[in-house]
Amino acid sequence: MLFLVLGVIALCLFAVGVARDRRRLGNGVYLLFAVVFLGLWAQAATTEVSELLGFIAAIPLLISPLLVLALPGFLIANGLTMLRREGRRPANLLSLAAGVGIIGLFALLIVAVLSRSAWLITVAGSLSLVVGYVAFLFTSFLLYSFVYGRMTLRKGMDAIVVLGSGLVGGSRVPPLLASRLDRAARLHGAENGAGRDPLVITSGGQGPGEDVPEAVAMAGYLVQRGVPEERIAREDRSTTTQENLLFSKALLDDLGVDSRMVVVTNNFHVLRTAVLTRRLGLRAEVVGSPTARYFLPSAMLREFTALFVQYRTVNAVMCTGLAAIQPLVLLAAR
Repeated sequence: MLFLVLGVIALCLFAVGVARDRRRLGNGVYLLFAVVFLGLWAQAATTEVSELLGFIAAIPLLISPLLVLALPGFLIANGLTMLRREGRRPANLLSLAAGVGIIGLFALLIVAVLSRSAWLITVAGSLSLVVGYVAFLFTSFLLYSFVYGRMTLRKGMDAIVVLGSGLVGGSRVPPLLASRLDRAARLHGAENGAGRDPLVITSGGQGPGEDVPEAVAMAGYLVQRGVPEERIAREDRSTTTQENLLFSKALLDDLGVDSRMVVVTNNFHVLRTAVLTRRLGLRAEVVGSPTARYFLPSAMLREFTALFVQYRTVNAVMCTGLAAIQPLVLLAAR
């Protein structure tokens, strides 16, 4: 019964959070707590208490082989694919680093147990608690990214803002950006079919090695896909996602267009963009377009890392507190 009560409370907090603002990152934490507690309640409803306790105790044993073998192997393989296809930029090393890190943590745990060294066990225990906290947050981020990306858009937007992501060959739209533009064209067509005519803003400045601003190339792509030239506005100064949003809002204000917008980006970038629109006080929803599967693991890790750093104060406090538990327990036992 306790698990049911806790699960219902977490589910209610999630529902209230979504009703207040679906862009809240904490909604994902409530949702994961609800899934965990309701899952334990469902297990408890079909087993005896002793069996349930045994099941809970066995969870680490069931998960450990997956973490030790399958997950790091997948991450390392994905990291090598990213290096081969996308180059050796630091952002492309995240999945490789995560896979090696998981193997390293388990190696440290094994050495600590076998050596029976008190200080090594303390270090391994503290590190495990911190990694567990980060893993919980990452799981909640993945879960809510999936849920948020499938929420129904509210009808009647005033503008569709497409975020730029770089050009290739100086002026050509690459597949990643084309995916965003195709989604924007479909949204515009659906709004037209419903008797509305939102403005489409292509947002992106001119980066190194680009012959034209991203916004110009993006607009040309949309015109070829049937979006009327006169319904496209070009925001050609931005170099970051925050500038994309702020400069697009300023452009709408200059044009005298109401500023309720839907922002189009790729699916891995949806939740972080939504959180940013909330921080900036924009009336916005965010939708995602498909991304190549090999690109997703590294991209999701990058997005989570950016959000983790964004909330660095609270995360630093939590990690420091968790890291201190094992040494304090050790001191208290002496």
